[in-house]
Amino acid sequence: MEPKVLDAETCIEAAVRFFREEVRPNAQKLDNDPEALRQAIKRLGELNALSIKRPLKYGGPAANPNQVRRFQIEAARASGTFAFLATQHQSATSMISDGSNETLKQEYLPKMANGEKLLGIAFSQLRRAGPPVLTATPVDGGYELNGLAPWVTGQGIYRECVIGATLPDGRALLAILPFPTVEQSGLKPSPPMRLAAMEAAQTISLQIEKFFIPNERVVDVKPMGWISRSDEINVALQGYFAIGCAWAGLDVLKDAADKKNLEFLYEAHAKLSAEVEECTETLRVTQEKFAATQEDPPERLNARAWAIQLAAKCAHAAVVASSGAANSLSHPAQRIYREALVFTVSAQTTAIMDATLQRLTGVK
Repeated sequence: MEPKVLDAETCIEAAVRFFREEVRPNAQKLDNDPEALRQAIKRLGELNALSIKRPLKYGGPAANPNQVRRFQIEAARASGTFAFLATQHQSATSMISDGSNETLKQEYLPKMANGEKLLGIAFSQLRRAGPPVLTATPVDGGYELNGLAPWVTGQGIYRECVIGATLPDGRALLAILPFPTVEQSGLKPSPPMRLAAMEAAQTISLQIEKFFIPNERVVDVKPMGWISRSDEINVALQGYFAIGCAWAGLDVLKDAADKKNLEFLYEAHAKLSAEVEECTETLRVTQEKFAATQEDPPERLNARAWAIQLAAKCAHAAVVASSGAANSLSHPAQRIYREALVFTVSAQTTAIMDATLQRLTGVK
């Protein structure tokens, strides 16, 4: 029986209302309480919005780029921690959708929008230069994994993850791995990391020794250099989380302006809002140009760097407008300032690092 297809606009509207009415008012709690964060993910699943880019064949809603952009901005504006965690599952959905294992697609994709299946991701190690830190060796019936997955987010929230490991010929294996909460045969998770921001998302490192992955759990085998190409495609898309963080800072700035009734705070809010809107449009235009031509305009990297700069600038403006209260861990300006740090380095490549530093040093 064909699955019922979700309507994208209805799904996105429901998610945005959830972000504004339930997530943002509880953002401070979500920043500190893994259980509250788990419940928020569960609630997004109840809205069938955990996999907004899932193909129509598996129930949709197959959101278009404009809808995805709105989802990402509104999620990060409401709570950076929530947005960071939720996007792990969205990425896992896309990896399975784009993979070659049709059996896994049938098993997982129909259950990923509502949260029956919850998966994180663990492939940042593929970006590392030098010898691979996590390897996959072909063996009878599958692959043996050895090494370290240094960043895996969602322990106790996600039950599995899509992991990336390097094959002897340089290709990348993507496979579904159990997400352990305690040490088990071949898998040794660290305690949740102490982090300056988004600690409630329960990020760990995972030591893997002689862990067998059967062929049936392989999502795909990607060509050498796949991760670099994937990062090129997602340059602008990742920028929308920074834009959401910038708007979160501006929300705090506006609240401070209303409370203190100081004209210069309103002026700062207006100027920064106009710049955020301009940057968002630049991200959109450059991404559409890249999608149409597959030629990467240099302004696309510059737009991502601009979004990163704005996240930090607007968060800093929120701190300034909030005065000494911003130094309290319970103040939203403090949280957003730390979230800007994460959105600065998320999915960072050397090209993004270079573009960001050039912008910060006055070279655009």
